Amino acid sequence: MEEDIKVINLSFVNAFLVKIKGGFALIDTGLSRQWEKLEKILISEGCLPNKLKIVILTHGDGDHIGNAKKLGEKYKVKIAIHKADYNWLESGEIPKRKVKAGFMKVLLALFLLFRKNKADKNLFKADLFLKDNESLKKYGFDAKVIHTPGHSSGSVVILTKGKNLFAGDTLENRKKPKTAQIIENEDDLKNSLKKIKKLDIKMVYPGHGKPFLMMDLN
Repeated sequence: MEEDIKVINLSFVNAFLVKIKGGFALIDTGLSRQWEKLEKILISEGCLPNKLKIVILTHGDGDHIGNAKKLGEKYKVKIAIHKADYNWLESGEIPKRKVKAGFMKVLLALFLLFRKNKADKNLFKADLFLKDNESLKKYGFDAKVIHTPGHSSGSVVILTKGKNLFAGDTLENRKKPKTAQIIENEDDLKNSLKKIKKLDIKMVYPGHGKPFLMMDLN
């Protein structure tokens, strides 16, 4: 059975609304300045406050967690993240990371400046800690969590029963499918990629860029 997945493009980052048993799951939330667009799409898809069962954050970067606080307050929904990135939500501080591509260095510098100026408005506490190989069936979502450190220590991907992988920033497709270009720990990222390649995956839904077939990842 094909899974019902709505790709929500929020400027340069994606969020994903998945229809699950009894409602919806939202994976990542975009930048805070995209709140009105995000909420408009949620409403148009029938995802009212009583229908949103869980918000899953693939990692702690501001372009993925920007609307989580408001969703928690307005939708009374549980916000979940891996414990290794939890302190990002409370302090707004993120670790130093290497950047592969030149244009990404500029993007990261601008993002960090924006985060420094805006973080205090969006700090919050998550409700749930995601664990490696954890089933999400208790929330009505037939999927499991896979811990994939590298881009950040607490990065996770979500693999559904339908063989769809929500990759956060562990994988991307800005121009072509590739692994993260902003890296906290390169060895961790290599090991995470090995773990991912052992999984039975059909389609990848990255945090940046269009969905792609797993077979297209070099």
